[in-house]
Amino acid sequence: MSVDKSLKPKGKLSRPRNVYRKVDRIAILKSEGRWTNEMSVFGLPKVKVEKLKRKTKSSKKAEAAEEGKAEKAKK
Repeated sequence: MSVDKSLKPKGKLSRPRNVYRKVDRIAILKSEGRWTNEMSVFGLPKVKVEKLKRKTKSSKKAEAAEEGKAEKAKK
């Protein structure tokens, strides 16, 4: 059975992934200089997952207030 589309989240995944696919891991290893073409795709070294920090409501309000002050100072 399939899941009704009204029950699926719009952004598909509402939280950050904690596991990368092999293609993603190889790309990260290449950018770090830890990958050579002679290496096997099996048994890849671990790659640290970057966690995104979410902005809280209070920090959003503080940023909006700072922007408002900056705009008033420009005028």
